[in-house]
Amino acid sequence: MTGHFRQSMAWLHTWTGLVLGWVLYFVFVTGTLGYFDTEIDRWMQPELPVATEMADARATVRVAQDYLEHHAPGHARWFISLPTDRNSPYLSVFSQQGRAHGGPGMHADRVLLDAETGRALRARDTGGGQLLYQMHWKLHYLPEIVGQWTVGVATMFMLLALITGIVVHKKIFSDFFTFRPGKGQRSWLDAHNATSVISLPFQLMITYSGLVFLMTVYMPMIVSAFYGSDDAAQRVFREDLASRPALVQPARTPASLLPLDHIIADAQERWGEGAIDARDVRHPYDAHARVIVRGSIAAGPVRAAPSLVYDGVSGELLAEQAARTSAAKTTRDLLLGLHEGMFAGPVVRWLYVLSGLLGCAMIGSGLILWMVKRRQREAKLGGSAYPGLQLVERLNIATLVGLPVGIAAYFWGNRLLPAELAERATWEANILFLAWAAMAAHAVWRPVARAWGEQLWLAGAAYALLPMLNALTTERHLARSLLTGDWVFAGFDLTMLAVGVMFASVAYALARRQRRFAARQVIDSPPPSHIVATRAEETA
Repeated sequence: MTGHFRQSMAWLHTWTGLVLGWVLYFVFVTGTLGYFDTEIDRWMQPELPVATEMADARATVRVAQDYLEHHAPGHARWFISLPTDRNSPYLSVFSQQGRAHGGPGMHADRVLLDAETGRALRARDTGGGQLLYQMHWKLHYLPEIVGQWTVGVATMFMLLALITGIVVHKKIFSDFFTFRPGKGQRSWLDAHNATSVISLPFQLMITYSGLVFLMTVYMPMIVSAFYGSDDAAQRVFREDLASRPALVQPARTPASLLPLDHIIADAQERWGEGAIDARDVRHPYDAHARVIVRGSIAAGPVRAAPSLVYDGVSGELLAEQAARTSAAKTTRDLLLGLHEGMFAGPVVRWLYVLSGLLGCAMIGSGLILWMVKRRQREAKLGGSAYPGLQLVERLNIATLVGLPVGIAAYFWGNRLLPAELAERATWEANILFLAWAAMAAHAVWRPVARAWGEQLWLAGAAYALLPMLNALTTERHLARSLLTGDWVFAGFDLTMLAVGVMFASVAYALARRQRRFAARQVIDSPPPSHIVATRAEETA
């Protein structure tokens, strides 16, 4: 019974990993890049100055208030985000007309400000790292709900593949220390086991928490049963989830607005310096004006922040809410915080990225293992690759290497497209998918062995040459970044060099292996018939 059960789990592990494996690879690659979304944003907008630490929160919020008073005097809501950490490196503001509690009128394009002068910072339009991050949970070009459900189903398959993989491998931890290079199928199995075991806790956490992240999308009836299914009911649910007490509708009576730095001073006395992340002003210059001061959700792994609600006219504290409320919400916030990793410092963030890369390697090695195993089986039987195997081979090339080439093209497009091009961010994304489609066509057109090598060499060149492209198109080249301590630009350029070297190394190793295999075939193959006949005549 045990053996039969394990065989059943092996079958389930194989097919749950294969069917949506390419979608999962896309999700893992873009999700891993999402851990450096802010750094990618900054590299893709080289016009922005080097981010510096905020000197004085009170002075900075005065600058933001002056800007909003001049540019959004009649709006229903102001939002100010202070430059507190790597998640928010610049002072930014946006405003909303109409309803202050949601609905149409939100200015989607936030404005970045110089924290000292209040001057708006201008930079090229780009999707940046945020676009890559968003792709990992809603894909692209699809309706958002379709993308979310596709990713959700793939994530459920991933969780099932992880659990069945644990069941299948009786010696899961001893397999971790086993690697047999140059053994074909065994080598790929060892690589798959090693990358799986090293990052197993991360993979379980990231997969389950990803489902929790969109649980109201996948299980909408839970919310609808209590709140209703119309838009107004859903808005009430979101407001209850945000739980902002003491908020009221506008009085429609003009009133003065207390300088926001006075409110910041009171909040700093309660929380301390550096604990304030954002200010949300509802109904400015109305008798019912409210100012919400929020702490940082990146202060710890629990994705929640305390908040204070003040009367915007008198400055009286009306309500105070702790970061953690019910046990259920705290559990949810913890899972979301661990998934996003916004609390992570440089070392922990790199561990997140390395774990994500191991997840990519786990998925990729599993897809290749499926292909190698069946290719060897067909070779033993003397047959050729059947259509399903050929499809998997081409999809593997197009996805495992073609997707990274497309992402490199996305970065190249950021530097080469005209800065004033209309819908520039859209064209950056189009370049990514056009390049990916070209790699898919190349994978179909070329022989399998050559397609692998050519795309690997192309990926190596595309990434390794990015620092040179950056030097030719901006003044923030690698040497200058190192000399001035601009570690975001220096880190990006050095990482691209490392990725390029990695792809080139794999391409070189593959080329050597193919040459050795070709030489061995020549040695092992019998001589042509006319040479055999000539030798026989000479012997006679």
